[in-house]
Amino acid sequence: MNTAAVPASSRLVAYGCLALSMSLVGGYVALSKPLVAVFPVLLLAWLRFGIAALAMPHWLQRPPGEPPMSGRTRGLVFLESFLGNFLFSVCMLFGVSLTSAVSAGVIMASMPAAVAVASWIFLRERITVRIGLAIGCAAIGIGLLALTPAHAPPNAESPSRSSMPWLGNLLVFCAVLCETAYAVIGKSLTGRLGPKRISSLINLWGFVLSMPFGIWFALQFDFSAVRIGTWALLVVYALAASIWTVWLWMTGLRHVPAAQAGVFAVMLPVSAALVGVLVLGESLSSAQLIAFALALIGVVLATWPERRS
Repeated sequence: MNTAAVPASSRLVAYGCLALSMSLVGGYVALSKPLVAVFPVLLLAWLRFGIAALAMPHWLQRPPGEPPMSGRTRGLVFLESFLGNFLFSVCMLFGVSLTSAVSAGVIMASMPAAVAVASWIFLRERITVRIGLAIGCAAIGIGLLALTPAHAPPNAESPSRSSMPWLGNLLVFCAVLCETAYAVIGKSLTGRLGPKRISSLINLWGFVLSMPFGIWFALQFDFSAVRIGTWALLVVYALAASIWTVWLWMTGLRHVPAAQAGVFAVMLPVSAALVGVLVLGESLSSAQLIAFALALIGVVLATWPERRS
């Protein structure tokens, strides 16, 4: 897709949707740490999909003018949910339970490069010089963050939580691969379905996929011990993860190439780290601040209007 052919107003709205979507993802990734301390991960995933399903049943209806789904489209919807929704949630929730929110953000910063490579391989999208420079800024930021690991505040849970940080980091990287597939498959789906219908369909598949595990853990879980504040956080998490972020991402992706959209994934580690520092009390060094500045420079490079010949 040639972004110059897209009206400037539509392009700016698309950029805003993509940036807000990834910022919300980073926020709920960090805020999921208190939730995984209360709920088993697979139960939490099932509750998330279930709450969201109750909030958007009307989005499942096929709007007038939209053609019926083909077998290929149905398969893409399933893969979008299985890889980018179900597996992403499981890997991310298990991962953040074993590492810090800032560390998770560090690894998630590799997403722009991963999306650019995947879009080049599968969608045959051209990677321009500015997109390449933007990806380079993200890569340098990852290096700075990796050399300056974050430290969570001391508490009683720290020894058990950090006993296997390598496993948590590995799971978060698996989540990066899942989110990469989510971006590439989503680009294909936006040419066939509307953002609302995509959001509702992949959430419904996530609910079905997580149901056996969710019911198993629900039968053994004491729901009466959960505080009101935790329930409120769960509802916000479910709405943000399954409705707001998905709709915003699919809306923006309709007007932006997948490789360029992937650069906005740098907003995920930025927001995850900020929530980790401001809400969860984790530390943030000067090197990490420089890394996040490079991430924002990458976004500017990727979104700066092209010259028209």
